[in-house]
Amino acid sequence: MSARPSISEGTLAEPSKDRANPAVVVKALNLWYGSFQALHDVNLQVPQGKITSLIGPSGCGKSTLLRACNRIIQRLDYVRIQGSIEVFGTDVFAPANEVVQVRKQVGMVFQRPNPLPLSIRDNILFGLRLHDPNVRKAARAELDQVVQSSLQKVLLWDEVKDRLDAPARVLSLEAQQKLCIARLLPVKPRLLLMDEPCSALDPKATAAVEELIWELRGEYTILIVTHNMAQARRASEECVFMLLGKVIEHSATDEMFVTPRSQKTADYIEGRYG
Repeated sequence: MSARPSISEGTLAEPSKDRANPAVVVKALNLWYGSFQALHDVNLQVPQGKITSLIGPSGCGKSTLLRACNRIIQRLDYVRIQGSIEVFGTDVFAPANEVVQVRKQVGMVFQRPNPLPLSIRDNILFGLRLHDPNVRKAARAELDQVVQSSLQKVLLWDEVKDRLDAPARVLSLEAQQKLCIARLLPVKPRLLLMDEPCSALDPKATAAVEELIWELRGEYTILIVTHNMAQARRASEECVFMLLGKVIEHSATDEMFVTPRSQKTADYIEGRYG
C-alpha cells in the first residue's frame, strides 16, 4: 500500500456547471474540536434537487461537514467554527437564526435507524407536532393523510398500513430506516442529510434504500456520506472527495470515477489508501 498522500498541493474542487441557485454554499469553513482542526478552508456548493455524495477515508471530515449543515455539531461545547454555511440563502450560524428553524429546512438520517419509542403513526407525526402549534387542531382524517402520504413516499405504506399503531421498533432495519426518512417529510425540509444511511443494512435492504433515495431526488436536495465507492457511484449525481479536512475534488460522479482530475482522488478510488 502506498504512503498516505500529502495535502499540501493545490486542490481541484470545482463546482458543478448548474449553479444558479445552489442549495448549500459553504464558504471558507474552518472547524476545530478543541485544538484539533478537522476542517480546513472548505468551500463547496451543493446543487438543488440532486444527490451529492461525500467520500473519503475515515477521519477526513465528511461527517463533520455534514453535521455542521444543521448545527448538530454545536452540541459539543469544545467545537469552534469560522466561515459560513448558507442553506437556501440562510446563514445557519447567524445568531438571529434559531436552531429549530434551521432544522425545519434540514432533515438528518443517521448510520443506524433511530425510530422513536412510539408507534409507527406517532413517529411520522412527531416532527409536525413539534414544529406546528396548529396541528393539535387538525382533524384525524387530515393527520391520517399526512401519515399515508409520508409512508407512500418512502415506499413503506403497503407494508405497514394495517399496523400503524404497532411500535416502530418491531420493523426490520430496512423499514426502520425508511420510517426515519418518512418522519422528516411532514415538516417539509428542503435538504436531507444522510450519514452512511445503509451501513447497518444488508445488501438487499441497501438496494431498497438506495432506490428510495433516488426516488426522492428532485423534490429534495440530498447530501450523503458514504464509505462505499460502489454506492457513491450508483446513488449520487455529484461527488465530493475529501482528504485530511479539505475538499480535494468536486465533479459529476461519472466524471470523478472515470477521469478524476486529482491523483489523490484516483489513488483513493482505486483503493491505494483509506
